[in-house]
Amino acid sequence: MAILNVNPTRMALLGLKKKIKGAKRGHKLLKDKQDGLMQKFMEIIREAKRIREDVEEKLGGAFKNFIRAGSLMSEEFVEGALLYSTAKTELSVKTKNVMSVRIPQFTLKTEGDVITYGYLQTSGELDMSLQSFQDVFPLLIELAEIEKSAEALADELEKTRRRVNALEYRMIPDLEDTIKFIQMKLGEMERGTIINTMVVKAKIEAQG
Repeated sequence: MAILNVNPTRMALLGLKKKIKGAKRGHKLLKDKQDGLMQKFMEIIREAKRIREDVEEKLGGAFKNFIRAGSLMSEEFVEGALLYSTAKTELSVKTKNVMSVRIPQFTLKTEGDVITYGYLQTSGELDMSLQSFQDVFPLLIELAEIEKSAEALADELEKTRRRVNALEYRMIPDLEDTIKFIQMKLGEMERGTIINTMVVKAKIEAQG
């Protein structure tokens, strides 16, 4: 710890006591914020894990059916079936405030259908795979939103942690050490003044 460069006066002592009081109050508020951020972060991580597992399972099934369709149909038929899809998507992005952190909010708007071809020359596996891809897309957007939220919360959590540590392990101990140092110096000065007064008094009495 370090002694701050201040004059050991009563005025400086009062100022430091006021400052350490504010530092401890700020430390408590930041610690509460850190705990709240950690709780929210862990909730989001658990939710992201659940959605990711769901996405991976559905995408795995969709790719499996698509590969199977490709083995049953010619490449030209597959490309032709996908060429005239009417499916359209529109993504809008807003932000919301969660514990002073701006996190994204994605809104997906879809219209049309990915399956617009006739069924005579296509396989059922292709139908199932395309429908699965269309169904899983909103989940992918939800996963992207929640992972960006986790990233923003993680950044804020790290900043808050650094500020908490700076107060807890540097600023507050330095203020406490400086206050003790000033109190010691003022005590020494007070004792010195008393001794000088006693010496002067003794000399006066001796001369009398």
